[in-house]
Amino acid sequence: TYLAKKKKEILHEVPLEVSIELQSLSQRLARLYSSRLLLQLLIALVALVWAVVWSITGTECLPGGNLFGIMFLYFFAVIGGKIFGLIKIRTLPPLPALLGMLLAGFLIRNIPFVSDIVQINLGWSKALRSISLSIILTRAGLGLDPKALKKLKAVCLRLSFGPCLSETCTAAVLAYLFMHLPWQWGFILGFVLGAVSPAVVVPSMLILQAGGYGVEKGVPTLLMAAGSIDDILAITGFNTCLGMAFSSGMTNCDTLRHACSVMTDWFTSLSWKRSYLVLGLSMFAVFGSIRFGFPGSGGLCTLVLAFVAGVGWSDEKREVEKIVAVAWNIFQPFLFGLIGAEVSVTSLRPETVGLCVATLSIALVVRIIATFLMVCFAGFNFKEKVFVSLAWIPKATVQVNQAILLLFLLVKERTNSEVTQQGQHAQERQ
Repeated sequence: TYLAKKKKEILHEVPLEVSIELQSLSQRLARLYSSRLLLQLLIALVALVWAVVWSITGTECLPGGNLFGIMFLYFFAVIGGKIFGLIKIRTLPPLPALLGMLLAGFLIRNIPFVSDIVQINLGWSKALRSISLSIILTRAGLGLDPKALKKLKAVCLRLSFGPCLSETCTAAVLAYLFMHLPWQWGFILGFVLGAVSPAVVVPSMLILQAGGYGVEKGVPTLLMAAGSIDDILAITGFNTCLGMAFSSGMTNCDTLRHACSVMTDWFTSLSWKRSYLVLGLSMFAVFGSIRFGFPGSGGLCTLVLAFVAGVGWSDEKREVEKIVAVAWNIFQPFLFGLIGAEVSVTSLRPETVGLCVATLSIALVVRIIATFLMVCFAGFNFKEKVFVSLAWIPKATVQVNQAILLLFLLVKERTNSEVTQQGQHAQERQ
């Protein structure tokens, strides 16, 4: 066109260095304009979705309604993730989007006016987090390397049990000494802290695996596989100690059920090799395990299901991985936004925060040392051992789910106790 010809003539007339600068500036302006258009399109789409849902549900989509809270949180979690993704620091890798999503959820929960209009039902929150967790575990299962897993099976078991039990015992002792908690409550706290977060570890390992980092020695596969077993151990221990703390009369059958949940998953998941149902079966595994009384086994079941399916598909696995990655990109803001929204500053006391930080810090140091020792004699060099030790730190999804369950049980126990006391007072008056 005429403008394009004029642009070429002007660029030919100016010096080469100035021409390069002008072209670079033109490209940056074009990207900025494209970003503005995308942002406007995103806002228009969000407004359209809200209008359609409002026309169907009515007050649920108005401020204070459940659907309004979910959509509000999701929108700002996406924005927060995009902003953090644009931050570039020299000599450092790009900041993960999950930091922006966590911060968005945290701000929404703790800004007074905003927290009043954003009300999300606990059942919906838990369901969305569970769906997101099943998707990321499906990605982990599809990304496992069978050869590396076979070679590293011994160190995988050591990495699954050693660090988790070390951190759990350390946290239990510190909780007993610092906070004067009974031993069973100390171990409840320890098992909550001892679990590693697959929602943080798995995406990072998949990025490293796609870039070819650590693939030769199987580092990504090792961390993704051991992470699920680590979570099973932590959740099983948590449920066992919880039953003891509440004196719910846990029978030998209940204890056996928790101990055998892992083996049950291995046998049942082998028959679920249907490619077109992989995500549906993964979600069913996570939700069904809770419904049938095996709350800690859904994650491992999902991982094994996706792994077995991936081995059967071989060359066709790539397309499935792309579809699952798209599903993860959709649900990731839900997961981390909701996790951030669970942190309420007003409910924290300074002295409690100090004791908790001290307990967590010391327990993490013990975990890092234990992890380093567990991966010794596994063929890794010093840098790889340090990387595995630090990669085994993240806490997120498991801690939130267990903390909410514990809070619910405490509130329920307190309510039952108050009702019992009121009944006793009424009998005494009579």
